[in-house]
Amino acid sequence: MIRLYNALVMPMDDGSCRCFSGEVWTDADKISYVGPPHGPMPDFEREIDLRGSLVIPGFKDAHTHSAMTFLRSYADDLPLLRWLNEKVFPLEDKLNPQRVYAFTQLAVLEYLSSGITASFDMYFHREAYAQANIDLGFRSVMCGALSEGDSVDIAADDYAKFNSLHPLISYFPGMHAEYTAGDTLGRELSELVHELRAPFWAHISETESETLAGVERRGMTPTEYFDSLGLFDYGGGGYHCVWLSDHDMEIFARRGLTAVTCPASNAKLASGIAPLCELSRRGIKLAVGTDGPASNNALDMFRELYLACVLQKLRERDAAACPAEGVLYAACSGGARAMGLADCDCLAPGKQADIAVIDMDRPNMRPVHSPAKNLVYSGSKENVRLTMVAGHILYENGAFLSGDAERIYAEAEKHTKELIEDGT
Repeated sequence: MIRLYNALVMPMDDGSCRCFSGEVWTDADKISYVGPPHGPMPDFEREIDLRGSLVIPGFKDAHTHSAMTFLRSYADDLPLLRWLNEKVFPLEDKLNPQRVYAFTQLAVLEYLSSGITASFDMYFHREAYAQANIDLGFRSVMCGALSEGDSVDIAADDYAKFNSLHPLISYFPGMHAEYTAGDTLGRELSELVHELRAPFWAHISETESETLAGVERRGMTPTEYFDSLGLFDYGGGGYHCVWLSDHDMEIFARRGLTAVTCPASNAKLASGIAPLCELSRRGIKLAVGTDGPASNNALDMFRELYLACVLQKLRERDAAACPAEGVLYAACSGGARAMGLADCDCLAPGKQADIAVIDMDRPNMRPVHSPAKNLVYSGSKENVRLTMVAGHILYENGAFLSGDAERIYAEAEKHTKELIEDGT
């Protein structure tokens, strides 16, 4: 058992970002108590005096491609389709399980240093990816990435395999995007979604050109196309959602879908600014992701929070638009629910002990008029004091406790050199 005491606690158990002074106890992988100090105390394995640090449900990176760490700062300053077709896809063809394992572990270290306790990942060599997370004790939800030419049997096999592999790993069926899928694959995947009664996920309307091309190709936007196939009959959602039409938003609201915003990647690739305020006005659920480290280039939730808020103010031409509390809630609880992690959405007894501790005793966090606004508008990774997943402290005071960081760096550098510099 671990006791986090003398803390500022933001449980997010009532849909708000209210705070109170108190403590959080964990027992094995679960939270056992949240509230004011009280006695008698059980025997704790460790007691940590937080001295006013803020305890929150960990951030959930609700859209990423973790193993793309090898492409960080490689081939930047290109538009999306040129970046993909000329730079990314040729190197991805050379990936193998060993490389994906190494690149994923590098990403996990970055997640932990940002207070992220789970990722929603779409990529290749999924067995190696899952093992990389398991070996570091990190939680991940995997999303299928089927494209034209793939068999739907891949998704069926992955669903069975990864949803029974390990408590830290789960899987949802998904498709890379409308523009990389054919009609046959779409129909077959819809049959599987209905058989499994599972949510469906895909990249949706990331760019204007993608959306217009879908309309030209099929007479429907990507959202309309997926909905016409019944892929959203059991929920799910889309990544990016920058160029949703009014009808798309009606579908999202009616189907109870979640829109995952990735503001840093969308800004860097000049894809646009997602209409988060309009989505919220329509009651559409939101979550926050970083996208991959090739297009962002960081796996930093603080930057996403800041950009999500301030870009909405710019888009709406209203400084009061998109309050910090709503985006912070989306990044923690909203992401958990989108990812099927309902037991990780707040700090409450019986929930998973997936926790981030934010150091408020730093210059950028003083004075503390509003913990939520401080975190969103002035917080940074330097404020992450501790990251816990399933009751295990994996990162504390700048040190990684679940893996050899220097070994992980060296392995990632070696494989990157082989791919990019040596061309092998």
